[in-house]
Amino acid sequence: MTDAAQPARRPLPLPSQWPLAIGALLAVSWGVGALAAQGWQFGILFAIGGLLGAALYQADFGFSSAYRNAIVRRDVAGVRAQVLMVALAVVIFAPTLAGGVSATGLRAAGALAPAGWEVAAGSFLFGIGMQLAGGCGSGTLFTVGGGSTRMVVTLVFFCLGAFLATLAWDWPLWAWLRADSRTVSLGATYGWGVTTVGQLALLGAIWLGLGRWGRYREQKPLWGGGLTWRRLLAGPWPLMLSAVLLALLNWLVLEVTGHAWSITWGFTLWAAEAAQLFGWDPQSSVFWTYPYQAKALARGVLQDDTSITNFGIILGALIAAGFAGRFEPTLRVPAKTLLAAVIGGLLLGIGARMAYGCNIGAFFSGVASGSLHGWIWILFAVPGNWLGVQLRPAFGLDK
Repeated sequence: MTDAAQPARRPLPLPSQWPLAIGALLAVSWGVGALAAQGWQFGILFAIGGLLGAALYQADFGFSSAYRNAIVRRDVAGVRAQVLMVALAVVIFAPTLAGGVSATGLRAAGALAPAGWEVAAGSFLFGIGMQLAGGCGSGTLFTVGGGSTRMVVTLVFFCLGAFLATLAWDWPLWAWLRADSRTVSLGATYGWGVTTVGQLALLGAIWLGLGRWGRYREQKPLWGGGLTWRRLLAGPWPLMLSAVLLALLNWLVLEVTGHAWSITWGFTLWAAEAAQLFGWDPQSSVFWTYPYQAKALARGVLQDDTSITNFGIILGALIAAGFAGRFEPTLRVPAKTLLAAVIGGLLLGIGARMAYGCNIGAFFSGVASGSLHGWIWILFAVPGNWLGVQLRPAFGLDK
């Protein structure tokens, strides 16, 4: 469970919160129609985002909590669910990426990014931030939608950290870290057949290694009971169900847009849009003069694929929280944990920009796309999480 998911799950949804859920559902429906009017793919992405938010929330599918449980309690169920999710995505991404064209006729490249020391440094910082903030890229969004006021603070500073990192893009140290970086597509280098089998073999080895690490320790079930309409409505969903849905929904993003699911670019853009309101000049930053960034800033967030999906995730989680009767925001948050949210949020934002993405855009989508940077990301994010776990008690957070 994420830090922000405080109220215990109830066996049945609270009817008193159904109006909230139905109102959010109507908002998503209206948003799908309104966004589709400016581009059919925007409406679809908003709906996909809503489904992603529900799948994340109803299973408490948090990366930071899964890593913490594996490190502290040797409960590896959450991490194993991620391994299964990534493995399924590897298989279903491969035909599209091998063909190079999505079902909608767009060039399909997935989530490719440079692989180098900046990814290692960024993912390590991101790992620390995950444990201090109590969330990751996806975790921040679905807990905000679920009513966590603490994670709203995390989100604000996540955006700020990502934006500040863009201002440091041309700093000598960062330029040195990425000096020898290059984008490596394993599929293009070794062929998609070999890459798919090889990545599945590596994920299988990780699965077995996790089994040995968690041996003789109590594990959260990956399925745990049957599915009834009440459980589908109020949760909790089995980890396995959400893992499968997240992989399939990520593949749908690929088919609709030609690129895989990502999150943190949206946060960067939101902060840059806000900075402009306070007089910031994009031309003063090298990062924002590049064609893609300049075009995205000129279009705005409602023309940005990632932002629209993010908005959908927040509303999807709100719908799920309402039907589950768990939308209970509170302003009573200890000062130490707020400080952890601030520091953690900044580290998440800076780390995500350095590493070309977060646990979703860099790791999940990167590995599914056969990008070497996805494997580098997880290799250095894990020790970052370990260090973050050790720092949590200093901020009044449990390990």
